[in-house]
Order: sequence, then structure tokens, then C-alpha cells
Amino acid sequence: MPKMKTSKTAAKRFRKTGTGKLRRLQQNRQHLFEKKPSTRTRRLDGEVDVHPGDARKIKRLLGER
Repeated sequence: MPKMKTSKTAAKRFRKTGTGKLRRLQQNRQHLFEKKPSTRTRRLDGEVDVHPGDARKIKRLLGER
């Protein structure tokens, strides 16, 4: 059986922790900061866990079986 190819777009968006969890950056934190309150941009800072319902699909995109 051939190797599974990694989706490069998914590889740029998600990363795997040492324990195997998937992490992602939150949306709405790229541009147009003048109209967003600082409290909102601070809340959106950092990474969060991927929703468990999506984890299986994302692992597949990252080339895992």
C-alpha cells in the first residue's frame, strides 16, 4: 500500500502535541484590529484544541491512518 500524502494546507493550519492532541489557531485574529476591542483580540490569542468531531478528518489530512 502506498504512503498517504500530507495535505500541505492542513499541515500549515494544525499541529500535533506531544500527547497526540491536535491544536489550531483561532479565527478572527489576522487583520482589521482597529475595529476589534483589545479584550477580544487577547481572548482570541493562542491555540485551542480541535473539536473531537473534526479530529478524525484532520488526522487523515495530515497523513495519519
